[in-house]
Amino acid sequence: MCAVLAPLVNSYKRLGGYEAPVFVSWGRINRSALIRIPRSHAPASTGSSCAARNPSCNPYLALAVMLAAGLDGIRRELPVPESSEENLYLMGEATRGAAMNVLPGSLLEAVAELEADPVIREALGAHICDRFIAAKRSEWRTTGWR
Repeated sequence: MCAVLAPLVNSYKRLGGYEAPVFVSWGRINRSALIRIPRSHAPASTGSSCAARNPSCNPYLALAVMLAAGLDGIRRELPVPESSEENLYLMGEATRGAAMNVLPGSLLEAVAELEADPVIREALGAHICDRFIAAKRSEWRTTGWR
């Protein structure tokens, strides 16, 4: 999903520079969490935000992959981890947990993850997914980090 939400080579400079969350986590008041679900007074007024998305993403593709990922988790009844309410950057790995996943560090890594993810590939459809991957690989070859 990260390749769609952060589709440019420069998107990962923001992630790698700790200007955006890099740890796969969620929280209510934690600005270092990837997903934020702020506390609300009523369930109907609950909102959420995903800090991995970049202003350069296609909003239609981004919404499609976020919904597909969420629905997949619901269908498979995946467990929701505990919320992370402390600043994850200030915590050591032992406190944070070595098992906490980290977002891809480059567009090339994100494209490789996209290729291996059947849920996101299905959400995009074969035609769009294959062309998206080809375009991102071409972009990496011409402007990628060396």
